Amino acid sequence: MAGEAGLGRDFGWLWWAFAVSALGTGLALDAIPLVAILALGISATEVSWISAAGAAAGALLAVPLGPWVEFRPKRPLMIRADLVRFLALLTVPVAYVLGVLSYVQLLVVAVMVAAADILFAGAGGAHLKALVHERHLTTANGRFETVRWISTAVGPPAGGALIGMLGPVVTIVLNAVSYLLSALGLRAITAPEPAPPARSAGKVRLAEVVEGWRVIARDHVLRLLFSNTVLVAALIMATAPLLTYLMLNDLGFTPLQYGLGFGIPCLGGLVGARLSAPLVRRFGQRGILLGFGVARGLWLVGLAFVGPGTGGLLVVMAVELALIFCMGVFNPVFATYRLRNTPDDALARVLTAWTISSRAVIAAATALWGGLAWLTSTRAAIAVAGVLLIGTGALLPWRARAAAGSP
Repeated sequence: MAGEAGLGRDFGWLWWAFAVSALGTGLALDAIPLVAILALGISATEVSWISAAGAAAGALLAVPLGPWVEFRPKRPLMIRADLVRFLALLTVPVAYVLGVLSYVQLLVVAVMVAAADILFAGAGGAHLKALVHERHLTTANGRFETVRWISTAVGPPAGGALIGMLGPVVTIVLNAVSYLLSALGLRAITAPEPAPPARSAGKVRLAEVVEGWRVIARDHVLRLLFSNTVLVAALIMATAPLLTYLMLNDLGFTPLQYGLGFGIPCLGGLVGARLSAPLVRRFGQRGILLGFGVARGLWLVGLAFVGPGTGGLLVVMAVELALIFCMGVFNPVFATYRLRNTPDDALARVLTAWTISSRAVIAAATALWGGLAWLTSTRAAIAVAGVLLIGTGALLPWRARAAAGSP
């Protein structure tokens, strides 16, 4: 449990809930595309489309959730989101054992999990800000980032080994159980939540739905960070199913090798997350947001040159290590800036709007890059994404001194 001074016992339960679900997610990294490839034998384009359609439909379902989350206690919503993910994922191994697993079912599960992810993200950020004092937010976000990268480092190799020994759905079972354990951890938090913001009686429902985007649009720095982070996530995630297909199908890597290729570099994220707070004290929040915001976009293009065998696996590890280290430093600083500079009475809507936009753009980019891979090749599509990712540094708040914030 997270016993660090200033964070408290209840944060420890929140941290534990996040840690156990993050480990489950790490074990099941890209689990639905892997099941689709290994159990159903679908093509690279179909892998991209299932990822895209799940994210897009999940985002569409989540659009009205912003106001719904904003004006309700957050912790019960987080528990419900965990339970929805638990039940949805559990249907996959059941259908697989019964011999009735289908592409359509995987798509429906992806949609339900995506919508629950968005609900949890919107409620979770607001809950964290209410639970932890403002001066400890960078530390708290750094601890979450550390857990995220540890679980991603340990999870994929272990998940790949488990898939090799026990079949393609074992990690989905473990991921489902992790969400159940997360819900139990959240129930153990005893701190009373502050009352949610009161809803204005005369406010138009549509205005409530779009308020998160309006808050982002009114703030120059948030607007730039929004554009940058959404595009960075989209370009990285659009290549994920293509790289999965390239490594497992074209280059003949085993699930274990695939897991090692993405798991070991996540230790760079662990190091980056631990260094984020000291680096902010040394160089300031603005310097970290700009410097590592640019640096995290420089590496993806290298994945277009992955070859077979040990050499190819080392290329994947080197590129991912550099990319993930930069993200490990950037993400906690960015998350803290966003929490501090968003009004409390709009925070859940901003976080929900941010997540919906990111998932929708990821979905569109994933579908587009699936089509691009079909028209050209998997490597060419990855290379295009890598070149465009380098250009996202132009969308950082270079002229906005307000980005310095309070360290």
